[in-house]
Amino acid sequence: MTKISRRKAITYGLAAGGTMLTAASCQPRRGPTIITNKIKDVTLRLIGSGAAQINDIRVQAEKDLGFKINMRALSTAENIQIAITQPKQYDIFDGEYFSLPLVVPSGNLQAIDIRKIKEFDKITPIFTTGELYPGAKVNTSQGTAPRKVVFLKDKDSTELATAPTDWATMIPFQYNADTLGYRPDLVDTKIESWADLFDPKFKGKTSLLDIPSIGIMDAAMIMESLGLMQFGDKGNMTKEELDKVTDLLIEQKQAGQFRAFWKTFDESVNLMSSGEVVLQSMWSPAVTAVKSRGIPCVYAPLKEGYRGWGGGLGLSKNLSGIQLDAAYEYLNWMLDGWVGGFLSKQGYYSAAPENARKFMKPEEWDFWYEGKPAAIDMIDPFGKKIESKGALRDGGSFTERMGNVVCWNSFMQQQVYLVYKWTEFIVA
Repeated sequence: MTKISRRKAITYGLAAGGTMLTAASCQPRRGPTIITNKIKDVTLRLIGSGAAQINDIRVQAEKDLGFKINMRALSTAENIQIAITQPKQYDIFDGEYFSLPLVVPSGNLQAIDIRKIKEFDKITPIFTTGELYPGAKVNTSQGTAPRKVVFLKDKDSTELATAPTDWATMIPFQYNADTLGYRPDLVDTKIESWADLFDPKFKGKTSLLDIPSIGIMDAAMIMESLGLMQFGDKGNMTKEELDKVTDLLIEQKQAGQFRAFWKTFDESVNLMSSGEVVLQSMWSPAVTAVKSRGIPCVYAPLKEGYRGWGGGLGLSKNLSGIQLDAAYEYLNWMLDGWVGGFLSKQGYYSAAPENARKFMKPEEWDFWYEGKPAAIDMIDPFGKKIESKGALRDGGSFTERMGNVVCWNSFMQQQVYLVYKWTEFIVA
């Protein structure tokens, strides 16, 4: 079980209650009001490849909620497969929103009654209305934007709703804006465009993410930035578009542009830390991990915009009774603030930012969310220094970064063909 990986490999009660202080945060926390002594016998089984599969989160949840949490970390593909085919193997599904067009039709997730989610109104509108602020690129972003898949038509439906309802597919807890990472000490120029990944001066020193649904999106961003292609929807390409993208990728590969292709968080960190790769697809906490080793690494705010991703928690159709009550309590706990603060300190964003703020120092909030210079050294949740006083977050504030998301990780109608063409590229 890794500490930082969100995919290593991609969120949703019993009570309200009094307050208590945790040693970790020194912040007020709501303790659950236990209405039955049987709650201590509950064990919730989570599957996921997301940031919630972290031992620190499990320990804090068990401490605050009074029941057991069993976390199972899987690859993205395994996670989705089990969610669809083995609903009795999990109670809570921690997955990315792009997986929902696959998972929801299976009928294996039960609708979440948002009236039972105490802090639902605190969730950022990126997930509900889709409107962050007037004119933001994210409002009209392509791909499987969370706003397109967050609601079900009704309690018993396996169809996604086109407008908000009282029934959710998953409750979000974390998300981010992805871009390219690079080593400024090994690159003699500022990286400002997706097109830079194909710049011949970086030949043999670049890397792409080898997860078909995500890697193809990065490739599409590169193609558009080079003026080689225009897409109707980068998150739902036609066969003809997929043919052209993979042909161009194969051409670049055979010309020696790529050093490697990575599948896991650790692979991306090691490639960048070693200097084998100087520019690559990257995730924010991977950049943080490189910096924690004392190695300079920049998460480039590219002029074309970001590729977004979002994760949430869904409930197995098999949950009922006290197990279901406990699951709702866990969903509420995930939005309560502790998890949001924990994840924010390594570069993710909380679905309920104002709650996360309660569990962050003012200087941490200013750095991670407001885009202000670090007033103190920034320390990650595991005690490592990742930014020095005076540093600025790459890309600026929450509004600047998430407002400039132009596409989201996606499931395409031509998904089978996409995987076939991507495999063709990787083995070429």
